[in-house]
Amino acid sequence: MQKLLGIVGPTAIGKTALAIKLAQKLDAQIVSGDSMQVYREVSIGTAKATPAEQKQVKHYLVDTQSIFDEYSVKMFVDDATKAIAKIGQEHHLPMLVGGTGLYVRALVTDLQLGEQQEVPTGTEAKWEEYLTKYGPTKLWDCLAQQDPAAAKKIPVQNSRRVMRALSVIDRTGKKFSEQQAEIKPRYDYLLIGLKTEREILYERINQRVDQMMDQGLLQEAEFVYHNRQSLHQVRQAIGYKEFFPYFAGTADLDSCVTKLKTASRRYAKRQLTYFNNSLPVKWFDPLQDPACEEKILSEVAEWLQN
Repeated sequence: MQKLLGIVGPTAIGKTALAIKLAQKLDAQIVSGDSMQVYREVSIGTAKATPAEQKQVKHYLVDTQSIFDEYSVKMFVDDATKAIAKIGQEHHLPMLVGGTGLYVRALVTDLQLGEQQEVPTGTEAKWEEYLTKYGPTKLWDCLAQQDPAAAKKIPVQNSRRVMRALSVIDRTGKKFSEQQAEIKPRYDYLLIGLKTEREILYERINQRVDQMMDQGLLQEAEFVYHNRQSLHQVRQAIGYKEFFPYFAGTADLDSCVTKLKTASRRYAKRQLTYFNNSLPVKWFDPLQDPACEEKILSEVAEWLQN
C-alpha cells in the first residue's frame, strides 16, 4: 500500500514552512490539502506557498482551477490520488499538507458513501429548506433522532455536514455512522498534526491577517466581491466574504478586518475539533517545542520502516 505522510492543523500554525523543511529532508513532494489553494486568482487570502517556497519543493493541486469553475471534494480526491500515484512512481514520498479536514479525510480514507459521493440535488435541497425554515439546532435534532452516534460527532453549527449526513441516510436507508464505520484506509498514512496553546495561535492569526492586508488582501477581496455572482466556493471563503459589507458601503474597513480575525480564530477552533474527532493524528507543538522537528522526523522514520 502506498505510504502517505500528512501535515495537518489549524490556520496560521506554520504548516507550509515546516512541511517544506521536512519534505527536503525526506525527499518528499507536496500535495495541497486545502480547498481554496487550487484557485489561481486568489493567493493571499488562501495563504498559498509563495513562488519561492514552491521552487524549493514540488507542489501539486495549487493553482489548478479558476475561481469561476466548480470544484468538489470528489474532484479533489480524483486529482490528489493521481498526484500521489505519480509522486510514488517517481520514488518520492507523497506529503499531503493542509487544513481542510473534509478534504484530508476523504482522501486518506476510501469513502464510499456520504462525504465523498455526490448526493442527489433534491435530497439535499429538502434539508436546505428545512434549515432555512427551522434553523441549525432543529436540523441537528433531526440527525440526533435518526442517528445519535453521527450527531455526537458533528457539531450543531456544522449545518453543511449535518445536511450531508441526513441526505445520505435518506438516500441509502442506513445510519450515517454505520456507513462511516465501514470506511477503509486508502493509503498507509501517518498524519502529523501541529497545534499550540490557543492564545499563541490566536495571536498568530491576528498577525497573519495584518500581514495579508499589507500584501494586498483587500484587492483580492474586491475582485471576488465584484465577481461573486459568477463564483462557486470562493465567495463563501474566509478572507473574502468578510469584506463584502465594506465594498457595499455598509461597514468600515477596520470592522471588517476585526470580523476576519474573529472568523479565522473560529475556523481554527473548528479545524482542531474536526481533526481530533475524525482522524488519527499525532500532535506536536512547533511553536513551543524546540525539538519538534526532530521528534516528527523520528516518528516518520519509524513509520517508514514498518
